[in-house]
Amino acid sequence: MTGVGTVILLRHGRSSANGSGVLAGRMPRVGLDDTGRGQAQQLVDRLADVPLAALVSSPLLRCKQTLEPLAKARGLTRVAESRLSEVDYGDWTGRELKTLAKEPLWRVVQDHPSAAVFPGGEGLAGVQARAVAAVREHDARLTAEHGEHVVWALCSHGDVIKSILADALGQHLDGFQRIVVDPGSLSVVRYSETRPFVVRINDNAGDLSGVVPPKPTKRGRRRGRSAGTSDAVPGGTTGRKDNA
Repeated sequence: MTGVGTVILLRHGRSSANGSGVLAGRMPRVGLDDTGRGQAQQLVDRLADVPLAALVSSPLLRCKQTLEPLAKARGLTRVAESRLSEVDYGDWTGRELKTLAKEPLWRVVQDHPSAAVFPGGEGLAGVQARAVAAVREHDARLTAEHGEHVVWALCSHGDVIKSILADALGQHLDGFQRIVVDPGSLSVVRYSETRPFVVRINDNAGDLSGVVPPKPTKRGRRRGRSAGTSDAVPGGTTGRKDNA
């Protein structure tokens, strides 16, 4: 089943490991620092005008903490999804980045990430496969429950979100290092029957009300889909809610 919802891809707020120069990966008890907690609280206002149907996230602590204020404000229960967890960096976990940069695999991660497999861990191609499958399945489920105008949020990690965005852009995984996803940033993908639309990438400020899609029109329902849901507007979007 194909979902046609809109997903807000949220990278967790800044963690205690982000500024330490260490690759945290799946290390336990890595939570948000003061800046990260502030970013989590700001989500409540940033998404105030966005009707969220669900919150889905990586099971790791820093993602749970990022969504806590928003979940409380909306009365939503966070759904943990293991396929959105951080990359399993294996033997690289907990090591300093400046040391890892000297490893031969570092250049593979930079230049040919689709071939990168972390020793004792997983490969980036596998990360993309599991993450994209999770997004598509949750989007299909939520579309079936709430309709094709559904908006939901997903909280995960930098490389995981970059791999989802690369897929949505139709970009080979080897180019995903061109995408920047900061801690606390929001990216938005709107799925459709024929293609995803990438609405935002690495948004760090302001409200997100502009990403809310229009509700399906009667004419769109008769045709079996919303007008404009799967079609790109020649010349670019008009800025009108009723006409993409």
